[in-house]
Amino acid sequence: MSNFNIDAQKAQTFDAIVIGSGISGGWAAKEFTEKGLKTLVLERGRDVQHLKDYPTTNKYPYEFEHLGEPKLAIQKENPIASRCYIFKEDAMHFVVKDKEHPYVQEKPFDWIRGYQVGGKSLLWARQTQRWSDLDFEGPARDDFAVDWPIRYKDIAPWYSYVEKFAGISGNKDGLAALPDGEFLPGFPLNAVEDYFKKFVAGKYENRHVISARCAHLSKPNQIHLDQGRAQCQNRTLCQRGCPFGGYFSSNASTLPWAAKTGNLTLRPNSVVQAVIYDDKKEKVTGVRVMDANTKEVIDYYAKVVFVNAAALNTNLILLNSVSQRFPQGLGNDHGQLGKYVAFHNYSARISAEYDGLKQFTTDGRNPAGGGYLPRFRNLYKQETNFKRGYAAGFSAYRSSDRDSSGVGAGLKENLLHPTIGPWKVGSHMMGETIPKESNYVSLHPDQKDAWDMPLLNISVDYDENDVQMKKDYLEQLTEMFTEAGFKNIKANDASQAPGLDIHEMGGARMGHDPKTSILNKWNQVHACPNVFVTDGACMTSTSTQNPSLTYMALTARAVDYAVAAMKRKEL
Repeated sequence: MSNFNIDAQKAQTFDAIVIGSGISGGWAAKEFTEKGLKTLVLERGRDVQHLKDYPTTNKYPYEFEHLGEPKLAIQKENPIASRCYIFKEDAMHFVVKDKEHPYVQEKPFDWIRGYQVGGKSLLWARQTQRWSDLDFEGPARDDFAVDWPIRYKDIAPWYSYVEKFAGISGNKDGLAALPDGEFLPGFPLNAVEDYFKKFVAGKYENRHVISARCAHLSKPNQIHLDQGRAQCQNRTLCQRGCPFGGYFSSNASTLPWAAKTGNLTLRPNSVVQAVIYDDKKEKVTGVRVMDANTKEVIDYYAKVVFVNAAALNTNLILLNSVSQRFPQGLGNDHGQLGKYVAFHNYSARISAEYDGLKQFTTDGRNPAGGGYLPRFRNLYKQETNFKRGYAAGFSAYRSSDRDSSGVGAGLKENLLHPTIGPWKVGSHMMGETIPKESNYVSLHPDQKDAWDMPLLNISVDYDENDVQMKKDYLEQLTEMFTEAGFKNIKANDASQAPGLDIHEMGGARMGHDPKTSILNKWNQVHACPNVFVTDGACMTSTSTQNPSLTYMALTARAVDYAVAAMKRKEL
């Protein structure tokens, strides 16, 4: 029996364990396996294989029972998930249903999750922007949160590293607030988007409209072809899973690349309950898992563990990883774990019409979504009554009018021959929220889920800074739209709960001081150096940029450091 136990433990022992297979977990898997480490990737959801498991990817609209809309009964059963734009007939199989993994809303929060191999990398909006030192220096300069332990120079080479492999389309825009990257050709703006770009450049000194940067292969390089990926076909059906690998996902890119090394073991349906801390050895030795289907509990072992379960689930796992040494959760000596959660404020939009440029219409689709306005408020000095600022999307399209009069053949004929209507333009806000101790997640003291994990309490909300920032966005964009000659301007305060941005960050933030942060500059847990966190939980602040590119770069950087430390026998 003793030999059997030893053999079983050997079979369950790896060089590295990665929890989660989404954007950051996939990168950790790629980097570890490429460097020769036998790596176990644990995914709580089902297996989804590239090409094989995209059931709707080539369906026509008429092949969906309700032209894309979920049945009313499904919507009623899923009031949270249904509020997300992704929750349609073509992609809702990649979204966690409300009853599948409950949580406690101490304050309203719409938690959107993707439990499958690849996670939300199948569903993300694919917008990719680098941070600058205006972002990394922001907390120290503007007196909030804690100082980031890194600066742009520390991560810039890693941005380049991941951009070249993932494939990022964009233009060299030369903006200090938004550093340029290693770009494939950018997707062009249409006539009205380009008009607004030129208008803003001529009217405002520090405001810019650029072509949105996105993780699509506008013109693949050899490294992308080597991954088995092909040029983006501009279908804009990305949330279904792309059979061409035209956009970056773990499923199309990092996980198959890791598998080719022969060093990857991928275990889906594996709900991680805790990271195991050995009080005698004074280090983490592995991970405890419950099989999602059989409910069998299994321990896996490794020298190093990367926790990449997505921000809130990473907090859940770390808080539940208790031991004599860490009774409040792994690394939580000073009660910081789960606190200072932040997000992006997407709760304001504005739309309008434009009567000009009627000699043009649009042809085809733009996977980048149109234009992007980098943050322009409070960049170099405090100029408003709120801290930090916001970025904004901008897009335009030529509408069509259909005559619905008549009956029978006449109605059919009218509907089949629409006329071209006016240009429609729109913008959405992406505001930086300030991390606060009062925005936190914690473990419910009594209620547990089907996998014997405490339910997660979420207490996250907007504050007065968000209110004033939103007001400024609506005022500034209304002014810009008016000056540009747009008509029928409509400002919309959506008043949506946090969470629908799907950009939750923090809870296990990076910092210099173990008393005020969980992770150091290498994404290591201060008090437990063989555990790393490189997903959204690690973020000290949110900036205004989409965060996924930064997760990728931080992950590649942290794995490089971890492997070097293992070779030095420091882990």
